[in-house]
Amino acid sequence: MSFLTIGHRGVMGVEPENTLRSFVRAEREGMDAIELDLHLSKDGALVVMHDAEVDRTTDGTGPIAEKTLAELRELDAGQGERVPVLEEVLDAVSAPLQAEIKDIRAARALADVLHKRDLVGRVEVSSFQDDAVAEIAKLVPGVRTALIASRWDGDVIERAQAVGATTLALNIRRLTLETVERAHAEGLKVIGWVVNTQNHLRLVRALELDGATTDFPEIRRTGRFTA
Repeated sequence: MSFLTIGHRGVMGVEPENTLRSFVRAEREGMDAIELDLHLSKDGALVVMHDAEVDRTTDGTGPIAEKTLAELRELDAGQGERVPVLEEVLDAVSAPLQAEIKDIRAARALADVLHKRDLVGRVEVSSFQDDAVAEIAKLVPGVRTALIASRWDGDVIERAQAVGATTLALNIRRLTLETVERAHAEGLKVIGWVVNTQNHLRLVRALELDGATTDFPEIRRTGRFTA
C-alpha cells in the first residue's frame, strides 16, 4: 500500500491557506492529494474556507453563511488571493482532492457537483460529523469517505464502519499503535494529521500509517525516505 502525502489546505505553511495559490503550489510540489474545506455561502455556493467565519483568513468579518458569494469575492484571502469556490479548485489543479464538509447541507451541495462532473474517482469526502459522512455516502454511491477525529473513544473504528468510511483521519498527537492495528485489521486506512516535523515523521513510520496531512512541501520529500 503506497504512502500518501496530503497537502493541508494546499500547503498552508508557505502559502495563504485554502487559496488557488496554495493549491497550485501543492500540486507543483508533488503532493499526492490536496485537502480543502467547504462551507456554504448565503446563496448556496461551495466556498473553500476552513472557519465558519471569515475573520481569521481574510480582511473581512462575520459568518460565511451570512454572506453572498459576491460579498465573499470582495475579501482578500492573503497576498491578494480571493476566496475560491470548489469548481475553481477543480479547474485549477488536477490532483486528487480530499474535501472536508462541515454538515449535511454541504454534503448535499457537494453531491450535486460530484455527480455533474463525474468526480467519484477524484474526490474523497471527509468530515468530523458522522451524519455528514453517512449522507454523502448515501447520495453518491461509491464515493470514498474519511471520518476525521481529534479526540475519540474506543468506538471510533465502529463509527467509521457504521457510516461506510474507508479511512480514518486522526490527530497524530493522540494516535496509538493499538488504534492503527485495529483499524488495519478491519480494512480501514489511517491518515495522521498534522505532520510537520521530523519527530512526527518518525511517529508516522512507527505507527505504519497509510498517509499524512502536512502544511509543508518538504515533508513530502523527507517522507519518501522516512515513512
